[in-house]
Amino acid sequence: MTSDIQERLDWAVQTCSDRGLRRTNAMRHLLKELITSKKPKTLADLSESEGLRDLCDRVTVFRLLGRLVEKKVIRRLGFHERAAYYVFSYPDECNDYLVCTDCGKIEPLNIACPVETLEEEVMKNSGFSGLYHELEFYGQCPACA
Repeated sequence: MTSDIQERLDWAVQTCSDRGLRRTNAMRHLLKELITSKKPKTLADLSESEGLRDLCDRVTVFRLLGRLVEKKVIRRLGFHERAAYYVFSYPDECNDYLVCTDCGKIEPLNIACPVETLEEEVMKNSGFSGLYHELEFYGQCPACA
C-alpha cells in the first residue's frame, strides 16, 4: 500500500473512531476500497469486492455506508436516476464527475476544480464555513455520441 493510501486510510479510521464509530475489519476494507478506487462505487460493487465479500453481507455494507455518510467520511452521489454511488471524502479535496446519460459511464473531471474560487468567495461573503460542493456534468461520452 502506498504511503498516500495508508495516510488516507489512517485519517479515515481515526476520524470514524473520533466520531463514535467502532473500528471493524469491514469498515476498514470498505474505506480502503473507496480510497483506492478511481471511480465512485455502488452498493453492489462494494458488497461484492474481494475484501468485503467474505466479511459481511450486503445489508451490513448498506448500513455501514449509511453510517459513514452520516459521519461525513464518504459521500453519497445520486447521479439523477442511476443507483447511488459512494466516494471517499478527504478534506479539501473535490471529486467532480462526467456522467454519460446513455451508458452510465462515470469519469472523474480531470481539470482544476472550476468552483473552488467561487466557494471561497461565497464563504467570505456569506459567513458560511465548511462549504463543499458536488459537481457533475451530464452528456454523451465519445462511445455513445
